[in-house]
Amino acid sequence: MFDLTPSERKGALVLLALVALGAAADILRLEPAPAPAPAAVPVPAAAAPAPAPRAAAPSAAGPLDLNSATVAELDGLPGIGPVLAARIVAHRDAHGPYRAPEDLLAVRGIGPRLLERLGPRVTVRAPRSPAAPLQFARPAGE
Repeated sequence: MFDLTPSERKGALVLLALVALGAAADILRLEPAPAPAPAAVPVPAAAAPAPAPRAAAPSAAGPLDLNSATVAELDGLPGIGPVLAARIVAHRDAHGPYRAPEDLLAVRGIGPRLLERLGPRVTVRAPRSPAAPLQFARPAGE
C-alpha cells in the first residue's frame, strides 16, 4: 500500500512515538478523584476564635487612613491590588505622610479615575505628634 523508504519509515516511527508520549503525558496529568473531606469536629462556642476583621470593608468603620493603612488593608480597596498597595506604602515611606487623598496621584498606577473610585473610601488624618520624652525622677538621696 505505502512504499516508504527506510528514512521515511524512521521518521514515521518517530512521529508515532511522539504522539504516544503526548497521549501518555495527558493521561498521567489527569487529577485523581478528590478524597472525602474529614468529618468536622464541633468546636464549643467559647473556644471558637472570633473572626478577624476584614480589610476589604473600610467603609463599615469609616474611610481608611492612607497614613496608617497596611498593604493588606489597601489591597482590600476596589481597584487596588497587592502590587499597587505596596507602591502606596513605599511612596508614603519614601516621601512622608500623605497630606490629602489627591497625593495618591503621585503613585505610579493611580490616575484620576481610580482616585475618584477611592474617594469616599480613603482619608488622610493628621499624623500623630511624637510622644513626649519620658522624664525619670531621681531619688532624693542623689
